[in-house]
Amino acid sequence: MGDEDVIRRRLLIDGDGTGDDRRLNVLLKSFIKWCNATNEPLGESQVLHDRMLAQLAQCEFAVTKSRLSALMSAAELQNYENLSRQIESGIEAAKRNIESTKLDFQDAKTVRKNRIEYDVLAKVINEQPDRKEMDEKLSHLRKELASLEETREQLERKLDMRRKQFHVLVASIHQLQAMLDDSETEEIMDISLEAFDDDLSDPQKGTSSQPDVVEKKSE
Repeated sequence: MGDEDVIRRRLLIDGDGTGDDRRLNVLLKSFIKWCNATNEPLGESQVLHDRMLAQLAQCEFAVTKSRLSALMSAAELQNYENLSRQIESGIEAAKRNIESTKLDFQDAKTVRKNRIEYDVLAKVINEQPDRKEMDEKLSHLRKELASLEETREQLERKLDMRRKQFHVLVASIHQLQAMLDDSETEEIMDISLEAFDDDLSDPQKGTSSQPDVVEKKSE
């Protein structure tokens, strides 16, 4: 076994490097020496005995110290575990708070958007005239429309009456024209018959009056 292995093993056995292994070895050697020192004077044996007790007290103190260090390390480990759990729970709570805050933020955005839309709509509504005024204008327009409708119906009735009167007038004109034509025809026939009768009664007069008949016809 090399020197490095020996040093490494001693460090592993010694723990934190406080010399516990060396103390045990010295105590063991002192105990063996004390047991073998049967012919030593009583004073030297007592000194060796007191030295072993002091070394034993140092070893017990080191053991107590190591045990307390182990307990402290276990307590610190437990404390670290508790702290780790608290941190994890804090992280989870922070995540939940973040999610809740996101939802609240979305709600706030929605409320802000609705408020802006409400303000715009309220502005548009305020720019519009009053409902009472609009009702009055609408009523006035309805009355004007009814009046215009009545005027249109009156004009249509007048136009229809004028149309009928015009047809009656045209029909009267045609009848009058026909009557005039019939009257002229009757007059011509009467004149012709009178001339014919005169010719029959006076042949000479009939011959002399023939041009007059012709003139009348031409007229």
